[in-house]
Amino acid sequence: MKKTLIILPVVCSLFLIQCKDQKKEADNRDNEKVTQTLPELVKTYPDDIEVPEGMVWIPGGEFKQGAVEGDEMAVNHEKPAHKVAVDGFFMDETEVTNAEFKEFVEATGYKTVAERDIVWEEIKKQLPPGTPKPPDSVLQPGSLIFRKTSKSVPNLYDYTQWWQWKVGANWKHPQGPESSIEGKEDYPVVHIAYEDAKAYCEWAGRRLPTEAEWEYAARGGLDTKFAWGNDISKLSERANTWEGEFPTVNTKADGFENKAPVKSYPPNEFGLYDTTGNVWEYTQDWYNTNYYNELKSNEVTVNPQGPNKPYNPNNPQISEKVIKGGSFLCAASYCASYRPSARMANALDSSQEHLGFRTVVTVDMLKTRETE
Repeated sequence: MKKTLIILPVVCSLFLIQCKDQKKEADNRDNEKVTQTLPELVKTYPDDIEVPEGMVWIPGGEFKQGAVEGDEMAVNHEKPAHKVAVDGFFMDETEVTNAEFKEFVEATGYKTVAERDIVWEEIKKQLPPGTPKPPDSVLQPGSLIFRKTSKSVPNLYDYTQWWQWKVGANWKHPQGPESSIEGKEDYPVVHIAYEDAKAYCEWAGRRLPTEAEWEYAARGGLDTKFAWGNDISKLSERANTWEGEFPTVNTKADGFENKAPVKSYPPNEFGLYDTTGNVWEYTQDWYNTNYYNELKSNEVTVNPQGPNKPYNPNNPQISEKVIKGGSFLCAASYCASYRPSARMANALDSSQEHLGFRTVVTVDMLKTRETE
């Protein structure tokens, strides 16, 4: 009996030592995995690369993408927050303007989706089976424009109360055929479908940002609710959004009721203007409500490219891209999307009066262009 009692502690001690050794080996393997999945990020650009005109350098880094802890405005598709690392890149300091898009159109003869003839056979593929064909008077080139309501709207889920299909509305005529962009060259271009933004990028030798790149850049190195900190009282000083009762009364406390010229408000810490409000901006990522949950188990996701396919249970028949930044229509009572974590879905062929884009370019893309 005594022999058994003496041997047992020895065996237990050997077992504990073995467990510790196994744990140490496992920890080493885990560390090796982390090292393998976290390559050195591109934080500075080479001396022989000049900053492209109208762009700023966004140094690579790590951040937490998604809803900030304690953000009472956050909604489910901004959660869960997850760690992301991105390489550095150049980004347009402003949204693409009317003047810049006009240069592209004049150089290429490009016609936007909102300017093209509507083909019902193509549109009905995206609609529930049995959807009746609208009158031919409606099936004409156009886009969605915003219209204030004459009285309070108790149901803010029904966006048809303030969005109106306007025949003849496009980037040159933002509010219909009677409107113009003359004198508004420095306003963000709008009524842009995803295809239009991609075409501009190809012409300019750029691309659209990933959702992770966009949010990282918009945060400007801050881990706060807003791009400038946590003080919402500074909203009207920092961004063009909706003040007052949406969609009836806009007090214009920020100086504008509709879109504002770019650079009307201070830039963020990275030197980017209007990453909050003014107009929504495209990213290249598919909108998929399951995506953030798929990333949450990763220690850190490096340079995420978005989900492989779109998924939105509310619009299962439509393919959508993620848009970021909010717009001049964002109000506390409506979407509160004047936060870097805010995100929305937009159909590929849909254009509106509050939707534009900005572009990015990487060092590798610039070097490739030099060798071509």
